[in-house]
Amino acid sequence: MAVFTSMVYQNEYLADGSTDVNAIVRITCSEAGAAGQTGVGDVGEIVIVDTSASMGLVNMQAAKDAAMVAVDTILDGTYFAIIAGNHRAYLAFPRVSSGPGMVRMDANSRAAAKLAIASFRADGGTAMGSWLLLARSLFRSIPSLAGRHAILLTDGENHNESVTQLEASIRACLGEFQVDCRGIGVEWQVSEIRKIAQALLGTVDVIPSPRELPQIFQELIARSMSRGVPDAALRVWIPQGAQIVFVRQVSPTVEDLTHRGAPVDALTSTYPTGAWGDESRDYHISIRLPAKAVGTEQLAARVQLSTGAAILTQGLIKAKWSADPSLTAGISPEVAHYTGQAELASAIQEGLAARAQGDDRTATQKLGRAVQLAAQTGNAEAAARLERVVDVADAATGTVRLKKNIDKADEMALDTASTRTTRIRG
Repeated sequence: MAVFTSMVYQNEYLADGSTDVNAIVRITCSEAGAAGQTGVGDVGEIVIVDTSASMGLVNMQAAKDAAMVAVDTILDGTYFAIIAGNHRAYLAFPRVSSGPGMVRMDANSRAAAKLAIASFRADGGTAMGSWLLLARSLFRSIPSLAGRHAILLTDGENHNESVTQLEASIRACLGEFQVDCRGIGVEWQVSEIRKIAQALLGTVDVIPSPRELPQIFQELIARSMSRGVPDAALRVWIPQGAQIVFVRQVSPTVEDLTHRGAPVDALTSTYPTGAWGDESRDYHISIRLPAKAVGTEQLAARVQLSTGAAILTQGLIKAKWSADPSLTAGISPEVAHYTGQAELASAIQEGLAARAQGDDRTATQKLGRAVQLAAQTGNAEAAARLERVVDVADAATGTVRLKKNIDKADEMALDTASTRTTRIRG
């Protein structure tokens, strides 16, 4: 049975007249078990493969190899399906036209799915919204599913749908399933795929070489199969008169959950977190309270992780008003660290966007700030990726110069990795 624990990092003390309370809540899960094996319900897995003409022979073969590896990695008993997507969405396996659109994994269904994958051919355009809507229908066809996860692979832009159509499809899938998105090559748009992944509580990354595809698919499915808690929600209670400023996941990635909040009652909101395995995640909670007299103590927020009505763990965020500057002046190191990490993600994305628009001045300023923040917060991965797009004169001051010739793959790798964070050193 999964075991959850919570830790709260904050400076509880507020100066006279202050109102904002910031805390990092670390939630850790252990003994999660395997997906679909813990008695809390069945799980479903869908592999979505771009079969548009732009995939070509090499990428298409790598995608087929990867999809077969994914099928080998899905645990027996898991419901699964394979979607081939171009300007339409095709249910490649199982071959049904009505009723349940997924079957349980066993030796026979595994072999049949591989035969279906082997027949994939690169042809047609790209309409990812239709792929997502088919996945939603397939998941819905199995009412017993407690967990739903998909992999989506593409190599190009969403040419056969408007932005409005794709966004409508994404909205229709909110809360229905999680999806990890991967782009092969450099002809796809990071912002477009990130929109899908963030909305559907997944990840996005670039795969520069088709040779890497099988291993990446294996890792993604293995991670999904290790999530024995199929779905959980973050519940935040605040006292009368208080206001939630924001709720962010800040580790292992920066994800703003504020706009995803749904009311439970007048004082409590719930935020989706998706499935859990043996892992630890950090959340930055910011609460605005009415100012109180010096000496007053108050519970600022109660942060819980829940599955349905069951509370799995709880952390308390507190507030104490004081006139002692030695108590109120300090900022929690964890809060300061993750504030910098969130700014780092924004600086990278804004800098790359400015460069794409030809605004080198803004790009240099933003990417210079990103270099500075990466150094301050010890984010070695971000620092290394930044050095591939800028020449760093002084990391401490953020003094950089844009490189004249930047490999598109390096630029996309920096963009996709911008939301990944590191924990505070020491």
